Amino acid sequence: MQATDGDLGRMYKDIDRAADGLRKAKSVLVVSHIDADGISAGSIATMTVKRLGIEHRTVFLPKIDTDAIDMINNAPEDYVWVCDLGSGYLSEFTRSNLIITDHHVPDPKWRKKQTVLDSFADIDHLNPHTYGRDGSYETCGAGMTYLLAKSVDPANIDLAYLAVIGAVGDFQDTNHSKLVSINRDILNDAVSNGDVIAEDDLRFFGRDSRPLVQFFQYCSDPRLEGLTDNAAGCMDMLEFLHIPIKKDGRQRVWNDLDRDEKDRITDNIMELLSVEDQKRAYGEMYTLPKFEPGTGLRDAKEYATVLNSCGRYDDAETGMRICFGEKDALKDAERNRADHRKHISSALAYVRDNHLIRERKFIQYFDAGDKIRDTVVGIVAGMLLNTPECRRGIPIIAFVDSDDGIKVSARADRMLVDKGLDLAVVMKTASELVGGYGGGHNVAAGATIPAEKKEEFLGIAEDIVSSQLI
Repeated sequence: MQATDGDLGRMYKDIDRAADGLRKAKSVLVVSHIDADGISAGSIATMTVKRLGIEHRTVFLPKIDTDAIDMINNAPEDYVWVCDLGSGYLSEFTRSNLIITDHHVPDPKWRKKQTVLDSFADIDHLNPHTYGRDGSYETCGAGMTYLLAKSVDPANIDLAYLAVIGAVGDFQDTNHSKLVSINRDILNDAVSNGDVIAEDDLRFFGRDSRPLVQFFQYCSDPRLEGLTDNAAGCMDMLEFLHIPIKKDGRQRVWNDLDRDEKDRITDNIMELLSVEDQKRAYGEMYTLPKFEPGTGLRDAKEYATVLNSCGRYDDAETGMRICFGEKDALKDAERNRADHRKHISSALAYVRDNHLIRERKFIQYFDAGDKIRDTVVGIVAGMLLNTPECRRGIPIIAFVDSDDGIKVSARADRMLVDKGLDLAVVMKTASELVGGYGGGHNVAAGATIPAEKKEEFLGIAEDIVSSQLI
């Protein structure tokens, strides 16, 4: 659906109405997701109600399930504010004074002001999809949460940078190699407040933390011929271009280089890539100038990874403390970050070493059982999609064991979305047909299904994918 100025006008009107209600609240329960977007969103919401002087508590959840629905419906607080979660379960909520700031595909069974037959609930559902916008790249959960925070009090513009981190953490800058649409407006707030610098640069991870050799060696999207997974090749390139890898006995990182050094390397990198890959490799990047170099928080991608590492290891509260500026929280986060790197690395190696990837006509998949944490399997699937082990021309589906069944994560290249693929529909429909539940975005989605239903699920998912792409 094509959005119009009227759609956006309606969105901001709905946001203002939700803000009016929130300012009158006596107590608020904030419920948010555990990834970078969710922790950013939860931090924005918590800070907003804290600044209002409202009694509050914050709970982070990996997903919405029956226990979460019961908690939300029966919470004693005057208001419940659900961030980066909830849209897929609108028909399950029965309470009034519920605010949802989310960007996932909404529950099609829900009708505004009505949940179930003869039951009406006062829900402020603030989601870009409702206003003709795409929640996979036009704005995220933290973005919608920030817009409400800003409506509550314009002074909350100082929280805009957290919404930028949330958007980058959800890869919303990938499609255009920069933030666009509603995200762009939020970015402009963060820039005008002096909290973000937007600059064109190589879009590889680790500008402020990885030694130069690793900066190129570990680049996989796009892969760099002769450099990716080749430390010696990276050393040779830097030596050929007369770029010292150390200064004063310390390993240099990308952001230590001067403009001339960066330009020489960038020109060399661009020659290795196709025109299409050049667009992914070079574009807009986001620096957070108020954070010191070497903290892991000065680059938006790295900040988002710190938050992800906290949430994926059951410590989203530490991520929120970082968002609140508590310096001691960084020490706790470093343990999470080390665990995160270790688990991602070992998970990738496990899939590769055991040749787990299987290919069908319209999908590829792997089943890692209990060998990969269910909190990181989506990240692993997305990373594998950009390696030689996978075909980028079909989506990848990953299975891992979880406490309540089998967790399923699906990822795809955005070019497939442009051809009609919608993984949110695939996951939601296929999971419900086998007795599970799911949803997400067109390019990334997930589900939980019964353990004995994997083969049936795969068959249904493949049928849906084929119908979307043919």
